[in-house]
Amino acid sequence: MADLPSRAEVVIVGGGIIGASVAYHLTALGRTDVLLLEQGRLSSGTTWHAAGLVGPLRASESGTRLVQYSAELYAALEAETGLATGYRNVGGVIVARTEDRMTQLRRTAASAAAYDMECEMISPERAQELWPAMQVDDVLGAIWLPGDGKVNPTDVTQALARGARMRGARIVEQVRVTGFDLADGPRRPRVTGVRTDHGDVEAEVVVNCAGQWAKALGDLAGVTVPLHSAEHFYVVTEAVEGCHPDLPVMRDPDGWTYFKEEVGGLVVGGFEPEAKPWRSPSDLPYPFEFQLLEEDWDHFSVLMDQAVQRVPALAETGVRKFYNGPESFTPDNQFLLGESPEVAGFFVGAGFNSVGIASAGGAGRALAEWIVEGEPTSDLVAVDVRRFAPFHGDEAWLRSRVSEVLGLHYAVPWPNRELESGRPQRTSPLHDVLASAGAVFGTRMGWERPNVFGPTSLAYRWGKPDWLAASAAEQRATRTDVAVFDQTSFSKYDVSGPGALAALQWVCAADVDVPVGGCVYTPFLNRRGTYEADLTVTRTGDEAFLLVSSSATTIRDLDWLRRQAPPGLDVSLADVTDDYAVLGVMGPASRDLLSALTDADLGEEAFPFATSALVGVAGATVRATRMTYVGELGWELMVPVAAAVAVHAAVRAGGAVDAGYYAIESLRLEKGYRAFGRELTPDVTPVEAGLLFATALKGDKDFLGRAALVEHRERLARGGPRRRVVSFVVDDPGPMLWGGELVLRDGAPVGQVTSAAWGETVGASVGLAQLRHDGPVTSDWLAEGGFEVDVGGRRSGVRLTLKAPL
Repeated sequence: MADLPSRAEVVIVGGGIIGASVAYHLTALGRTDVLLLEQGRLSSGTTWHAAGLVGPLRASESGTRLVQYSAELYAALEAETGLATGYRNVGGVIVARTEDRMTQLRRTAASAAAYDMECEMISPERAQELWPAMQVDDVLGAIWLPGDGKVNPTDVTQALARGARMRGARIVEQVRVTGFDLADGPRRPRVTGVRTDHGDVEAEVVVNCAGQWAKALGDLAGVTVPLHSAEHFYVVTEAVEGCHPDLPVMRDPDGWTYFKEEVGGLVVGGFEPEAKPWRSPSDLPYPFEFQLLEEDWDHFSVLMDQAVQRVPALAETGVRKFYNGPESFTPDNQFLLGESPEVAGFFVGAGFNSVGIASAGGAGRALAEWIVEGEPTSDLVAVDVRRFAPFHGDEAWLRSRVSEVLGLHYAVPWPNRELESGRPQRTSPLHDVLASAGAVFGTRMGWERPNVFGPTSLAYRWGKPDWLAASAAEQRATRTDVAVFDQTSFSKYDVSGPGALAALQWVCAADVDVPVGGCVYTPFLNRRGTYEADLTVTRTGDEAFLLVSSSATTIRDLDWLRRQAPPGLDVSLADVTDDYAVLGVMGPASRDLLSALTDADLGEEAFPFATSALVGVAGATVRATRMTYVGELGWELMVPVAAAVAVHAAVRAGGAVDAGYYAIESLRLEKGYRAFGRELTPDVTPVEAGLLFATALKGDKDFLGRAALVEHRERLARGGPRRRVVSFVVDDPGPMLWGGELVLRDGAPVGQVTSAAWGETVGASVGLAQLRHDGPVTSDWLAEGGFEVDVGGRRSGVRLTLKAPL
């Protein structure tokens, strides 16, 4: 019988590399009353059969920094704990067989320059010098990443566990968690302990790091943990000539394969285009300790055939071991981190999609800091567990999605790729009408949304896409006449009650104490004075407000409001997203069109910008709000679902052109409008975003993040490095920008494009970028010029401005 304490401040469930990392970093932060429970032995789930690749360069700067820290930690653990991790900084080679892949590698090299990381474009011949066992007849080029490494996952886990024990953590194996104790809280339940097959343990915080078992454990607490297991394959070969312990890791994404040296042979694995899901999360076996699944050479053959093409010696080389180990994947290929929105004190660190070893050090530190500080200390939006809703936990849907997601690991990462599986989930009441009008749909937070009208598909390419002409026509209609956008997917929240104003005045950085009918653009800031949300607040009554936010942030926004509203206030919060369709009627002719459909006075004096009112349109009572994300005269009409088709038909009959989200993206960038998750992140302040005007800093209203924002502004006034979001237009109308491109000044990296699209009105690609500079980013400094963007390896001049192009 395991000897368990009756209580612990923090209980971590799962003794893989993630759980061990969280324990290690919690104790490093001074939280030593930590208990880690593992149902088998440490690392016996997915960790032990992981390939152990550590490639720091990721698609985003925040992801890159996480893995950079992991590499540094793994290299240093032996000196601290006395246990070797097997970490070797061997470098990495990624080869390309196609021009599209070469473009991707050039973009990767440019991202590395933006993040101040070493990365070099190299020839096929140089790639073969670095990796002699491969043939390069079909290779067009490659990149060399000196910072890549490899590690022994089990050894790292043991070293992290020892480090945690050395600082007081307790680790108990062979204990299975069977449930959780919850207590009522002021705004949501709170976890108070764990139940196990060896007794119960009280806890203030529970961290679910149970790998592929994490979903089933989350279900026991009413917490959504959307992941599903798939079979993941690799083999370890007999000795291959030319292989040695310092052989770089090699990846051949066009062949879906990766290679690393092991005991003179090779680990050969990959991510096949169509994955093989394993058992559902609610039907995983127990015990399942240091176990593998049956060999499946038929399924693996697609990878092995490609591996032999790259490394011909494999055709004559024996296989020592076939590994088929189940591993869990999330719906979007990003892992899950953070405190759950459903249960206070219940944290999740799971779903690492085959990057768990590389990410574990940084992710464990980030989660430990979140637990200690009460909120994230850096930008974790892309991996935040709150990006998913309860409907994402459907197991049949997850099974469908994971087949596609795993297969995209090594696919060309097209910037506008739309996932195809498990659709549709949520549809606007206008979906069928828009589909018959030629809409090509994308998806966001499960919603089917029209991206563009007319083309038959979203055929992917790095250059100008086939659908661009249709989107450009929609842009012209918006700028010169009138267009209608189905924006039903907007998140919508009712906040009401005697304490509603006080709560919003604290949570919102802008002053929302406006007359009924007033609409305020505002951020939510955290204690660090950086962005948690970007939205509008409309006062609909003395004690009632309507909040409208982006489609993807529903769960995140609602959770933030519940957490941050001061205690003791009588506030009611309701998600009304599904109750209303939203039609954006935008363009210089929008007033004339809508005036013909309503008796309300829409004139400038009667209905100025940033006001809202209930009006009659096409026989329905709708809320008309004069607000725009495209920079033209227009109204957002919030329409009861039952009336949406009729109101849309009336607007179309009045002359409006249907338009989609690709047009919105282009139009908002021509006007310099920022977007949460790209320009506005938990690493950016309103000062850096150029949106200080959207806060109440000039007044005396206190709000969450004000003190940090004041300190940040004063620190900048004293000089030193700074960042700034700026607008840009490319000089040459030829290149197509998508976002992520490197920005240079006089040939030196100074920043990165955060958003970009084709701007029909300006006749070139347009966007926003975040610059880094040792001094103030002023209009004069920008006007001095010398700026370029790297577009897939080719540089084009750009004009940068603090003001929007239009």
